[in-house]
Amino acid sequence: MNLHEIYINRCLEIAKKGLGTTAPNPMVGSVIVYNNKIIGEGFTSPYGGSHAEVNAINSVSNKSLLSRATLYVTLEPCSHFGKTPPCSDLIIKHKIPNVIIGCSDDNPKVAGKGIAKLKASGCDVIVGVLENDCKQHHKRFFTFHNKKRPYIILKWAETSDGFIAPKTKKESKPVWITNAYSRQLVHKWRGEEQAILVGTNTVSQDNPSLTSRDYQGKHPIRIVIDKTKKLSTNYSVFNDTAKTIVISESTIAFKAPLGEQICQYLHINDINSVIIEGGRKTLQTFIDENLWDEARVFTGKTNFNSGTKGPLLNGKLYSEISILEDSLKIYLND
Repeated sequence: MNLHEIYINRCLEIAKKGLGTTAPNPMVGSVIVYNNKIIGEGFTSPYGGSHAEVNAINSVSNKSLLSRATLYVTLEPCSHFGKTPPCSDLIIKHKIPNVIIGCSDDNPKVAGKGIAKLKASGCDVIVGVLENDCKQHHKRFFTFHNKKRPYIILKWAETSDGFIAPKTKKESKPVWITNAYSRQLVHKWRGEEQAILVGTNTVSQDNPSLTSRDYQGKHPIRIVIDKTKKLSTNYSVFNDTAKTIVISESTIAFKAPLGEQICQYLHINDINSVIIEGGRKTLQTFIDENLWDEARVFTGKTNFNSGTKGPLLNGKLYSEISILEDSLKIYLND
């Protein structure tokens, strides 16, 4: 790994600190180097706050060094006014002579304009250092802008005999298949994504809260598919713990392809990542329309013998780990 790659790798490390808080902005990392020493670093603040480059520049105690420094950043600096002024303008203002960029920005508002502005000012710009790593890191952001839909994570738990729900239930609450540690991990994941989506049956049968209550972090936006708005507001998903959006027949047409319509609606509402924790019908809808990026599938030691079978999935097995007696398999959609 050469010096540029070492510093971009550090950018990636600190960028992860913004996971779950920056959306719909990307979680960018930036470091500033002078004389082979990091003199400043920063990552994207929660949405509406400063971008990574701004935080990195602000962290430099001796600003006179900036005119002789190199700024590293995972994603092309923005060139437009949004919630904050353009980062490229701030870089130019401080006369930072060298900028090393992991990958360019596909957002039409930027899309090379930041790089062009920096070069026009006389800045020496290098693009494409650890490019694949940076694109993978910014997968949510790139999926949102390039595919015009959120980054979609499917999640379910099934018994060792392949069922995700028993044939009958006595109460409107979940029947746990996995252990407490697996369930806490799911709550961690919820805090990392912008939204979580379920269907009508999941709400009526399980009465879930869909929050990150068992792990420190923000709660996701709750998306509920309820075609005729038949669900009572007494269900937990309608409490004031987190924001809830209902997708009904007044929102979309509810005709095939249903998954595509839902994705379009979420894209319009600036949702750039979503965990789908619905029942088999909801999950299979997105699988059949090939609208998914990851699937995280738990298998517990429980047997139901009968009930609702898990979805049918074709994907590449990326990893498999054990969480005590539970198994977690993560699949990628190639």
